[in-house]
Amino acid sequence: GSAANTITCTSIFGMPSGYIGKIGNDELGKLFKSSMKQYGVKTTMFVGSKSSGRCMVFITGPNAERTFASYLGAALEMVPEELKPEYFEGYDYFHIEGYLVQNQDLISKAVQMAKDAGCIISLDMASYNVVESNSALLHNLVDKYVDIVFANESESRAFTKCEDIVTGLREIAKMCKIAIVKVGKDGSWVKSGDEEHYIPAWPAKPIDGTGAGDTYAAGFLYAHSLGLPLKLCGEIGSIIAARVVEVVGTKIDVPRWRAAKKEIRELIEKSNG
Repeated sequence: GSAANTITCTSIFGMPSGYIGKIGNDELGKLFKSSMKQYGVKTTMFVGSKSSGRCMVFITGPNAERTFASYLGAALEMVPEELKPEYFEGYDYFHIEGYLVQNQDLISKAVQMAKDAGCIISLDMASYNVVESNSALLHNLVDKYVDIVFANESESRAFTKCEDIVTGLREIAKMCKIAIVKVGKDGSWVKSGDEEHYIPAWPAKPIDGTGAGDTYAAGFLYAHSLGLPLKLCGEIGSIIAARVVEVVGTKIDVPRWRAAKKEIRELIEKSNG
């Protein structure tokens, strides 16, 4: 799902990355686990009684906007008792997707374990439907545990009840250290404390918007792990998002990865003067 796309990209960036989840005892689950390992991700994968999760993607319009119909399957069978403190040891970040709030006991234990392990906790809100249905729980999580929040404009509106993008950004930023609101082809906004920036979308020829937010998060977290300035973190996220919308699906091909890494190096060098 969303978090898997993000973690795959952080691994390609060279960040040691791990993934905790539950799959079905089926070919799709085996393929998912194999794919994660192929990209260098350390997997802690439990097997449930239901089939592996999946989704249908509907792509429309010249900007390749997409809508999901999701089936979480075995992922919803994961229980808090399956989590162990050692799963969080050695990692600096713990990234979760909003769909996990549908398993309240699991997400509550996970964020507490991550906080106890000293992890920076980042949350991708994932879906405005999820935000609307679990508003109280999400507000509690962000207020008490989450350091970095990623949301798109519809998720921000559902979370803050603010129609204006920047007003919504500022409301989220009151509850956490860093807030990011993505607005597709119109770029993104990032805020931390008194620092606030608009990040234009990186040039791209979009054919499929699937995974854009997930890869943006990966680029942002990678840059943040290097201690780069807030604006630069957003720009690096924008570069990776621009590359993934040029392909069908969520896997960026090797030439585009090379081009993206070159653009990122040049951006960092320019920032360093």
